[in-house]
Amino acid sequence: MTSKLDSLKQHTLIVADTGDIQAIEKLRPQDATTNPSLLLKASGQADYHHLLDDAIARAKTSANPVAEACDHFSVALGSEIVKLVPGRVSTEVDARLSFDRAATLDKARNLIERYEQFGVTRDRVLIKIASTWEGIQAARELEKEGIQCNLTLLFSFAQAQACADAGAFLISPFVGRIYDWYKQRDGRDFSGVDDPGVQSVARIYRYFKQHLYETVVMGASFRNIGQIEALTGCDRLTISPALLTQLAEEQGELKPSPLLTSGCEDALEQLDEKTFRWEHNEDAMATEKLAEGIRTFAADQIRLEKVMAERAASAA
Repeated sequence: MTSKLDSLKQHTLIVADTGDIQAIEKLRPQDATTNPSLLLKASGQADYHHLLDDAIARAKTSANPVAEACDHFSVALGSEIVKLVPGRVSTEVDARLSFDRAATLDKARNLIERYEQFGVTRDRVLIKIASTWEGIQAARELEKEGIQCNLTLLFSFAQAQACADAGAFLISPFVGRIYDWYKQRDGRDFSGVDDPGVQSVARIYRYFKQHLYETVVMGASFRNIGQIEALTGCDRLTISPALLTQLAEEQGELKPSPLLTSGCEDALEQLDEKTFRWEHNEDAMATEKLAEGIRTFAADQIRLEKVMAERAASAA
């Protein structure tokens, strides 16, 4: 009998949700995603200290050497990951820019330029941007420039609709964080097709397929393999090394989830800014989790900058 991971790969493209190069070498996913939290974790591992030191050295003459070194480290790690996957690596824009369209555009273009300096072409990179209205509109412009985007921290159906209308290459709806919110609110657990996070991704998937959007749906932020199994057949799933390993060790055949093919109940709707903001605001879970996610990633970015500053000071 085949492993659940091999079975899943027959129906869904697998992406590793990690910046751990050793894990990527072992698991051999199609793509890999990073974020400030994963970069912070990588900065504490000895295997990546040479990348930190190189980033610090290159940024010494910059007007803002700490921020410059962090950007360089992010791209350097991404460039190492690209060597190990046949597809793409996702690199995230600073979460503190989530409500600044112009600054998001500048940062995204800068990250792509840095990748090109490493010899990595833009077709191997996805720029991760928070799914705020401003972030989505920045993605609209970047896609026209040939810079493809991964819209992250996506919790509401309105966010998904706006991302598709903007022509985003890919969205990352967060399964686990939605599950967490409803579990805490209702005081009970959820599993399989009854999981609110799973239902959210399935609804988005059906809407995109029914209305012929090309935007890729990549379920993210999983808490257990039951959530993954319930989304078998989704375009892509980004999964942590721990859950990928569990899937590889368990035997069983996975088939496409009926949730993904049960029919779309949502009429086509294109949202302007005021409608987007209202409909997103009406979803208490999405409003809370988007704000929380931005704060968390911003805090980890600040921690990474502190690590960089302390390491630079000790080397001086």
